[in-house]
Amino acid sequence: MVWQRARELAALLYTLTQQFPREEIYGLTGQLRRAGVSIASNIAEGSRRGTRSDYRSFLTMARGSALEVQTQLMIARDLGFGDAAQVARAENLAEEISKMLWAITQKL
Repeated sequence: MVWQRARELAALLYTLTQQFPREEIYGLTGQLRRAGVSIASNIAEGSRRGTRSDYRSFLTMARGSALEVQTQLMIARDLGFGDAAQVARAENLAEEISKMLWAITQKL
């Protein structure tokens, strides 16, 4: 479930950042896209590792990326980048994913 939500967020971030100013392609746009993809990628990689410790480590990295996305979205909102409703949706989704990842790591 969390992996699917992370994929949803990554796709949303790509759509959202298409609206950002062109000069942000190597700045906030690129950072948001990389961090968004990193969440789902770390979940996937960690799930196929051999130990709980490895899995927990990858989930922790994924959560760090989710928090990074939240911060970058706040900056985008502060700068007036992107559609406000899409930014809010992405912020809520990133927060939901972060909470899900925290809960999973606590159970491991």
